[in-house]
Amino acid sequence: MKPIALLFITILFNSTLRAQKQFTYQLQVLKAKETINLDGELTESIWQNSPKISNFFQNFPYDTSFAKLQTEVYAAFDKNYFYVAAVCFQPKETYVISSLRRDFNKDDNDYFAIFLDTFQDRTNGFAFLVNPYNVQYEGLIADGGVFSANADWDNKWFSAVKQYADKWVVEIAIPLKTLRYKKNATEWNVNFARSSRAENEISTWVPVGRNFRITNLGFTGKLKFEEPLPAPGANVALIPYLTGNISENYITQKKKLGANAGADAKIAVTPSLNLDLTINPDFSQVEVDRQVTNLDRFEIFFPERRQFFLENADLFARFGFSRIRPFFSRRIGIGFDTISKTIVQNPILYGARLSGKTNEYWRVGFLNMQTANQKEKGIYGDNFTVAAVQRTVFKRSNIAGIFVNRQRTADTLTDFSFNNNNFNRLVGVDYNLLSVDNRWNGKIFFHQQISPIPQADQFAHAAYLNYTTPNWSIAWNHEYVGKNYQINDIGFVPRNDLYRFEPLVVRNFFPKGKWNKKIARIQFTQYNNWYWDTNWQLNDRNNSISGNILFQNTAFFSISFRNTYTRLFFPFDPTNTGGNRLPTGSEFTNNYFDVFYRSDRRKLLVYSFAFEGGEYYNGKQLAPYASVSYRFQPYGQISLEADYRHIRLPEGYNSADLLLLNMRTDVSFTTNLFLTIFLQYNTQTENVNLNGRLQWRFAPVSDIFLVYTDNYFPQDFSVKSRFVVLKATYWFNL
Repeated sequence: MKPIALLFITILFNSTLRAQKQFTYQLQVLKAKETINLDGELTESIWQNSPKISNFFQNFPYDTSFAKLQTEVYAAFDKNYFYVAAVCFQPKETYVISSLRRDFNKDDNDYFAIFLDTFQDRTNGFAFLVNPYNVQYEGLIADGGVFSANADWDNKWFSAVKQYADKWVVEIAIPLKTLRYKKNATEWNVNFARSSRAENEISTWVPVGRNFRITNLGFTGKLKFEEPLPAPGANVALIPYLTGNISENYITQKKKLGANAGADAKIAVTPSLNLDLTINPDFSQVEVDRQVTNLDRFEIFFPERRQFFLENADLFARFGFSRIRPFFSRRIGIGFDTISKTIVQNPILYGARLSGKTNEYWRVGFLNMQTANQKEKGIYGDNFTVAAVQRTVFKRSNIAGIFVNRQRTADTLTDFSFNNNNFNRLVGVDYNLLSVDNRWNGKIFFHQQISPIPQADQFAHAAYLNYTTPNWSIAWNHEYVGKNYQINDIGFVPRNDLYRFEPLVVRNFFPKGKWNKKIARIQFTQYNNWYWDTNWQLNDRNNSISGNILFQNTAFFSISFRNTYTRLFFPFDPTNTGGNRLPTGSEFTNNYFDVFYRSDRRKLLVYSFAFEGGEYYNGKQLAPYASVSYRFQPYGQISLEADYRHIRLPEGYNSADLLLLNMRTDVSFTTNLFLTIFLQYNTQTENVNLNGRLQWRFAPVSDIFLVYTDNYFPQDFSVKSRFVVLKATYWFNL
């Protein structure tokens, strides 16, 4: 693999040394001398006297013309806030709004957006979006915006919207305390964007090619402040919580009443470095995980949603790849109950996390958390420590290092002690490539595990390189995971002892003439994925060719054909229903196809269907899928989803008919009162789950949650377990 590594290094060196394009988009930001009232009327003198920008450019469906629906933007600041005002031209009757819920789905809503790069590194930033009903969305941008923004981040800011017949006007005030920026900054990078779903148009101030996401920080202009920005001053927030709960296990006839209290604190050590503290955290407002029909031989990944872990999450979570993660925060706060033989929550006693920028080149992260002892369940406390550092190199690339340590802090004899040999540690280094012209991105990393009894082959390494133009995307990925690389108590690595090679070629066609009135893009993909063990014996192969059509009305159609090979290296039941398992060493070559269609997502009624069919291990599978949703604009929507697997295996093995039904109802009574009801029926796990969550945001970033969860037997709908929790949180600025 040395020639591959040499080629990778040569390409990244040449690409990152290209001259950076000069900024040609600038907006002068004046200091407000008067109070700005957020009312959507723009009557203050600062808006009358401020420069404005307009002439937004299309990103989609074309990227060669000005937007049909134009936008005018103004910006200002004072000692406490950064302000933006926007006039969004659009007929009132054409609004598309999925609900009044915060952090809406960008693909299903009209919006105005701000993308801020306050350190001008074109790598990390903030996203603030508002739709015509003044529903807010905020997120963190990492990795240059290549992967869009993480909307799980939550913070305090303010906005107001006023609707007119031919436009809607939004005023936004973002506290300087909410942002992270350099001391005495006089410039930020920025881009502004608009989305109009009825017109099927996305546009930006600084043009962004349609092969890139509009969050891409490689496409930004400059905000030039009239004078250096003031320091945000003392920035300390205390977020206490109180909970009360009742739970009942109808199988064991055990009933529990409980109450709890704890707090989070956010302390700005500097304007760009933040300290998060938590004592006895509670995560009961987190929505239940979405169930899936599990036909995988390996562990399934569920994303982190807990607020404490989210700011600067990329500093900790973006090391490695999606399936080779040296640190996975969801490992913290779970344990295996040796009595019930189940995975259960294990209380977190405290946590501290320092993260952010030390200057324009360096980012640092440090996390320490301690979990509790539950000796009656065979669960012993662990201390988790993670340290990360990242250094910008060239223009947009970076080198990063990570250290992870899980140290057992209790045993059968002691309640707390670091003096034991039960630990798992890891050190690693990643190089993340992002070229100035956005055509090249990639990664190369090496991670070494450190265990109490050192063994050979306790490391993982990989390299990924992607080249993108409007018409082509060509990628190469290779991975190596050692035979003794065992880190699933601190990270996420579903399989080891492997070489993996994964080339990808995508070709885009953008029809012209009469065809472009119906079709926005035609795409063909050739994908290969091969796994060998470290003795170079093939374990898995997936060769596929696929095509899809994106229509101008937002409808989407795809079809693919796949040829796979599988050699089992442990016994496996293909239905995961407890039947006889196929023996180790079994080999299977399968061919199958799948099709998918989704209707015009701008309509109130949206539906989709899919069908997969063909060979499956030593049998066959038919798998129809369908979903439908109806939007009660702007108050919410109801959706139904059905996933059916008809699996037929030879005599002696379990055939199965697996059905997964999901019904979700989202109701937004106001922009501050939300109800979600999620009903899941899963025949594979023989469970019916009902989860309801009522949220009242009675003050900025302050909530009352009422969460109700039931689990039932599907045969007679008798109750397995029931859980009710009431929780209140409040954000104090100290």
